[in-house]
Formats: sequence, C-alpha cells, structure tokens
Amino acid sequence: MLHTDTAPETTEPPRIVGAIPARYDSERLPGKALADISGRPLIEHVYRRAAQAQSLSAVVVLTDDERIASAVKDFGGDVEMTPIDCASGTDRIAWAARNWKVDAIVNIQGDEPLIDSDSIDRVARHLTEHSDDPVVTLAAPVEAGDAENPDVVKVVLDLEGYALYFSRSAIPFARNPGVRSLRHLGIYGYQYHALLEIAALAPTPLERSESLEQLRMLENGYRLRVLEVARAAPGVDTPEDLERVRRLIESAEVTAPQGA
Repeated sequence: MLHTDTAPETTEPPRIVGAIPARYDSERLPGKALADISGRPLIEHVYRRAAQAQSLSAVVVLTDDERIASAVKDFGGDVEMTPIDCASGTDRIAWAARNWKVDAIVNIQGDEPLIDSDSIDRVARHLTEHSDDPVVTLAAPVEAGDAENPDVVKVVLDLEGYALYFSRSAIPFARNPGVRSLRHLGIYGYQYHALLEIAALAPTPLERSESLEQLRMLENGYRLRVLEVARAAPGVDTPEDLERVRRLIESAEVTAPQGA
C-alpha cells in the first residue's frame, strides 16, 4: 500500500504517514504491545487514536514480530514486517520508508495508548507549514517528580523554540527562577529525506552517554523544533503503568478512540 519506486511529486498534496514501530521484546514489560486493555491489545488503542489524526494520509504499524502483525491484521490495521535487528524505532521506520512515496513521517510511539490525536496533527501540520524544519517534536511542563526521574527526558530550548539539549538529568540547573522545565514527549515528525539521512548516521558520544537517540541529531547539526503541549499522556513502560492506563480507560476518565 505504501511502497513505490519514485520520489514524492511536488504537485501532489503533502502525504504524511503515521508510523508506529512496535516490537515484542521489552526489558521491563515483554509483550506489552499485545497487553489487554478493555478487551483490545494495547497496539490497537495506539493505532485507533493515531488514525483519528486528520493530517495523516495513512497509519502503519512496523514490527518484527508475527504475533503483533497478526493482532494488527485482526483489527483491520495496516502493518509491515521489518528486520529484527533494527536498533531503534527510527531505524525501523527508515528501513520501511526507503521506498515510500511520502513527504514526511510522524514517528508515533507504540506504547502510548492514550496519545492525543490533536498532538499528532500538530506535528504533521508543522511539517507541512515549515518544510525547512527537518525534525519536529513535542514537550510538556514537568510534573512532580519528573526532574529527578531518569526515565523522564528533559529538554531545554533556545529563544526560537529549538532544542538545545536533551537529558535524563534535571536541566536547566535552577540557580535563579524564571525558566520553565520541560519534559520531552516521544513523538517525532521528520521530513522524508531528513529521516533517511539521520538513520544513516553513526551513534554519537552524547547519544551513547545518555542513551537518547535524539542527541545524535543535535550532535550532527540538525535543528529540532519543539512544540509545547499542556500535558503528557501516560505511556506504558512497566506493569504499574499498564494498570494505571487500564484504570483510566475502564473508568471512562479518557475518551475511547473511534471504533473501539
């Protein structure tokens, strides 16, 4: 459905694909993509919310696991198989996207069943309206306990809203008040050719130190535009996270996606 041998035509309307990388193995919660939430696998919740984004031309799950692929096919989603040795979600998307006829791609994390489709639209619209920005991502104000939590990635911006640095440590150091702290959200929008270029780069020293692939972009001179949103949607990294999301959905504290 998404493959072609030619580059995007500039006369066509912008074609932006939402790509959801999903693997079965996870250090803290193996098989979480298939974890049951209100009778449906977690990956289906992500897919259906992404499909509500008005700015996407298509949504596709990219996986190396037949169990995930089968689950996606069962609920009518689009899925493509990718190699097992893709080192990151970005690498997995870049591998699949090499022959796609697209203008831009939004990398949607496969472990965020409560992701806001409006946030996806914001990223996609920015890619369309600002073709000179190679990468765009999101951030939200830090919440209690975020600054000290290394699993919450923090970001500081320049005066134009571009990322200066990402860290698992608390940044900036608050010697003087007045600077808001932001937590990075794991959604990226890439101009098509920027994605392929970035995925071809070798890992960099800061990336290895912090274990944050976005630092590879900064270390190689790419500008990352950061858009701010009001709050972060809870993701699923641990069994405790999974139970929290189940409670939110089952108690109707969040709106279920269409088709759910």
